[in-house]
Amino acid sequence: MNKLYWMHFVHNEWQFYIVATEIGLCYVGSPGKSYEEMEVWVKKRFPKHELVENHEALTPYTNEIKEYLDGLRHEFTIQMDVKGTAFQLAIWDALRNIPYGEKKSYSEIAELINNPTAIRAVGTAIGANPVLITIPCHRVIGKNGALSGYRGGLEMKETLLKLETGEE
Repeated sequence: MNKLYWMHFVHNEWQFYIVATEIGLCYVGSPGKSYEEMEVWVKKRFPKHELVENHEALTPYTNEIKEYLDGLRHEFTIQMDVKGTAFQLAIWDALRNIPYGEKKSYSEIAELINNPTAIRAVGTAIGANPVLITIPCHRVIGKNGALSGYRGGLEMKETLLKLETGEE
């Protein structure tokens, strides 16, 4: 049976679950959510895998996430093992290309993938992003500049955007 390595990540005020395969990071949970939320996600997407708590296996990922949360890292170099449709993968790749500290609207993301009418589908794909923070879906905002839906909650989205822009 294949293994998935998990841990409860705690750094300053941040607490969430993270999971990695042998290939790379596959899940970053929402702050304050339960182990059960992670377990349900894993069973749905990796049904033939066993969850094994292993902090050491996750060290490369936790190091980069800590550096980011401390304002010392602006992009991630860690391997990721994200599974999705071709459309979702295209959206997630577009998100990785939004520079640190910048924001894009859902319609701008749709244009980036040459599908300008797919704004709702873009929002759905962004909402399915399994690795919060590391694929920066928090950098996507409404066309009017308003913060909108975020799996980690609007407070987390606002905190991450303030971290990147240096706002208090």
